[in-house]
Amino acid sequence: MKRTPPIEWREIKAVIFDVDGTLYNQSKLRRIMFFELLQYYLLRPWRLKEVRILFDFRRERERHAGVPVDNLDEAQYEWGAKASGVSPEKVRAIVRKWIYERPLSFLRSCRRQGIVEFISKLHERGIATAIFSDYPAKEKITALELPEMPIFASTDKTINRLKPAPTGLLVIADQLKIPVEQCLFIGDRGDRDLTCAENAGMRFLMVSSESSFRDFLFFFR
Repeated sequence: MKRTPPIEWREIKAVIFDVDGTLYNQSKLRRIMFFELLQYYLLRPWRLKEVRILFDFRRERERHAGVPVDNLDEAQYEWGAKASGVSPEKVRAIVRKWIYERPLSFLRSCRRQGIVEFISKLHERGIATAIFSDYPAKEKITALELPEMPIFASTDKTINRLKPAPTGLLVIADQLKIPVEQCLFIGDRGDRDLTCAENAGMRFLMVSSESSFRDFLFFFR
């Protein structure tokens, strides 16, 4: 994977965080949700097709990453519906249950070590923070018990594009009134987050599945 250059923290005025896999350990959450799905559908085998609908929804979102559409919030369910042979309303209901709602009670236990301290240190230094997720993330940020900050999603009408399109990062920098060159995007995926930052002309910091934000605190000592 391409290495990102060292961060000159003195030049950073805003830090933008990806959510899934960045603010919490996604591998741990996926293991938890696997057993949740297994337990749920073993008792309801007649509804097992819903797992396929979830798979199709995620796959089609990946396939359409960065593709311009008139209304992303509606289009994502239409993509999934076409792939699964069901209605967009059916896809929306299943996604709401398994992607937006059921994981919430487990997120706090998966939160990355040091993230609260890291955000607090940024705020102490006068560095602005914001959230940018490909999914609406307000409920996730609340469940993670993180400090309050602006939250943006790819499905927002002002963005309406999935990563790696740079639209979201450019909109956030504009909303924060901070030049793109003085913003840092922190994410966990090279193909989506790193490329998104590069497309926006923004600096980037990669976190891995083993990363702790405590490792970054020494920059502010």
